Amino acid sequence: MTSYDPAQDGAHTSFANDMSYGAYLHLDTILNAQFQLSDAHDEMLFIIQHQTSELWLKLVVHELNSARRAMETDQIEQTFKMLTRVGRIFEQLNNAWDVLRTMTPNEYTRFRKSLGKSSGFQSAQYREVEFILGNRNLNMLAVHSHDPTLKRRLIMELERPSLYSVACTLLENTGPQCATHKDAWLEVYRAPDRYWTLYQLAEKLVDLEDYLRRWRFNHVTTVTRIIGQKRGTGGTSGTAYLKKMLEVVLFPDLWDIRTDL
Repeated sequence: MTSYDPAQDGAHTSFANDMSYGAYLHLDTILNAQFQLSDAHDEMLFIIQHQTSELWLKLVVHELNSARRAMETDQIEQTFKMLTRVGRIFEQLNNAWDVLRTMTPNEYTRFRKSLGKSSGFQSAQYREVEFILGNRNLNMLAVHSHDPTLKRRLIMELERPSLYSVACTLLENTGPQCATHKDAWLEVYRAPDRYWTLYQLAEKLVDLEDYLRRWRFNHVTTVTRIIGQKRGTGGTSGTAYLKKMLEVVLFPDLWDIRTDL
């Protein structure tokens, strides 16, 4: 076996006075943030699955906020890049369900009581994503009443125009003048060469919702596979609630016009 010496290869090996990989990423904090409340082997998978999902959602919020600001300042090309990235993040989140689905119902049962009433339903970051994208159900704020800081952050989001509202403002300012946004988008799709920027923006939004719908569907499938029709730990109806979420359409105009094309 070949013996590799990183020092002889020129690699830096002393970090007493320099930034290291672990220090830059605060790995001590991240890798020591998994606290099992049972001795069940699969609880570690459950914790890491949800922690990593929250990290990805943090990036989604960052990218969506940046995309909205870019649209508001007519930096549309930057918006395309950010929305594409968000779609890829949801593809990553989608693939993560495959890992969680390796856990069987009896394996989950061994630690489910340790969760108490905690549930992914209570994810403030996912709620923020929904609010940014326009699914603004005010009833959901009650879930975050125990944390005034988080609730205030969500309320501040509600005071801003949604991502789609900003897109529609751009449509009004640079697109065909029509009675409704739906009619204007329809004209954009009928003349893509004339309205190429708006046409691309619309497709980026459709791509994003497409990825999000797949994530929701896989969520339902995974939960059904693991807990069947049981109620969720947070008190929701479980799969019945998740199936209702499949009916949510974020950008209905962009989907409806396809029938008329």
